[in-house]
Amino acid sequence: MSTLPPTSARRRAALACAAALVLVLGLGVRLLLHGVWTGPAGDALYAVLVYLVVAFVLPRQRSLTVGGVAFAACAAIELFQLTGLPVAWAQAFPPVRLVLGTTFVAGDLLLYALGCAAAALADAGVRARRR
Repeated sequence: MSTLPPTSARRRAALACAAALVLVLGLGVRLLLHGVWTGPAGDALYAVLVYLVVAFVLPRQRSLTVGGVAFAACAAIELFQLTGLPVAWAQAFPPVRLVLGTTFVAGDLLLYALGCAAAALADAGVRARRR
């Protein structure tokens, strides 16, 4: 039996559904579409997905806090690419490329910030409307 109040359970269910939708959208943008906008859109959706995962783990935290943690995780993953380990791991197991990326791009940090900020604003709006 869950120790979280029913609202947290409902929130987690909604976050899980949103994460599944964002995951499908992100993979679709990256794998099925072509254009200069697909990379940036995929990066922003990646940040939204990270936000949703953090919010799922910390359902009672403020949206701003979740956004900060999500951005920190995205930035850490982007900086980890500088080590070269994600490239080596992706060569051994290609799906790693979808989670960790392979090449550091400083501009991705801006896209992650925008994605996390958009997710936090949307989440705060939904939460305010439910109160």
